[in-house]
Amino acid sequence: MAKGVLMDGQDRALGPGIFGRGRGPALNAEEVLAAALKRAGREGFDDSSFVLALRRLIASCNAESDLNGLGRNAVRFEIRRSLHNLLEFERREREDPALLARPLERPIFITGMPRSGSTFLHRLLVRDPAVAAPLSWRLVHPHPSVAGRVGESFHRARVQAQFHLMRLLAPELNSLHEVAAGEPEECTDITAQIFQSLRYDSVYRVPSYQSWLQQHGHLEAYGFHKRFLQHLDAQAPGRRWILKSPDHVFALDDIRAVYPDAYWVFIHRDPVAVLASVARLTEVLRRPFAHSVDLAEIGQQVCASWLDGAQRMMRAAASSASILQLHFREIVSAPERAADRLLRHGGHVSSGDAARRMRKWLGNRSNRRHRLRRYNLQSFGLDPEALRAQFKPYTDTFGIELEWPPKARPARGARN
Repeated sequence: MAKGVLMDGQDRALGPGIFGRGRGPALNAEEVLAAALKRAGREGFDDSSFVLALRRLIASCNAESDLNGLGRNAVRFEIRRSLHNLLEFERREREDPALLARPLERPIFITGMPRSGSTFLHRLLVRDPAVAAPLSWRLVHPHPSVAGRVGESFHRARVQAQFHLMRLLAPELNSLHEVAAGEPEECTDITAQIFQSLRYDSVYRVPSYQSWLQQHGHLEAYGFHKRFLQHLDAQAPGRRWILKSPDHVFALDDIRAVYPDAYWVFIHRDPVAVLASVARLTEVLRRPFAHSVDLAEIGQQVCASWLDGAQRMMRAAASSASILQLHFREIVSAPERAADRLLRHGGHVSSGDAARRMRKWLGNRSNRRHRLRRYNLQSFGLDPEALRAQFKPYTDTFGIELEWPPKARPARGARN
């Protein structure tokens, strides 16, 4: 979830005016499209099907997001970066049409409740050299630099610097969701590059865009998702793709249409604990970019979204016994066993070297850090008892351990 990545050194937007709070000129889709084509020396895009989604996103940002100066520049930069990548994809596909024929066999999709250990598990799995995942810096720069490894190192360092800037703007972000240029990230950053991604709703208030996207569906987004991975796969072939995002839950049928041989893993956690964390993360992500943030609205939004997500998981599990069900406690208490279950489920045989790499990574205590955090659900307009009743069918269906309210810590000197 490389969310809210900001401007780099090539953008004049990083000048003193970036932190302005005034309500400046609205974003304009036609202007950013024309500017991207001019920079690339192109007359048009080979495939302009993404333009409708771009216009919807910009209209929603202008009318509903209450963006400050930083927010407008952040949106503008994200759009510019995505358009640059789309034009570069088209150029390379003209040179090598076989790119779009590359098979991506039996990918493994990890999804389920957010804030449930999926990032930790994903980072553990990629210690296996035979596993591929989209790394944060490659989501920003999917193609190698003409400068070779030196250029790649520069791109990676620049993305890490952008993450550092985001942490300065939102100091709590790293404790909620640690981001790193060289670690795998969520697929919503791929689909965002054709402006059809649920990630925008986490960073900006865009209800009309979100409503449009739900009605539009995600088939085009995952068609591009495959295209993006084909470009990455051509650069380091022969690995097994493992992909993760909680938002995959909302596009199960569309993903299956694009990846009919995919394997599925659902991760479960007490939704009351999940919603408290998701609401807080959404607040932290939105606050630097908007004049104001409505906590009660965020609470209602994440509650409705993940009640829908829980129901989708129950329907999927009822119709298919081939989905692996993992639980948060299982992942954090026995990560090697959870990783082994997942890989065996996907028919992937890890080498002894892969197992050693995983154990070495787990041996670093900072990689296994799972902080117990306490949130005030009431500040987001959420009632724990009402949530418990709403999500009871989900927690009963999957036998989920209840974590909320958090157990009180024993007093100093008390025995367990």
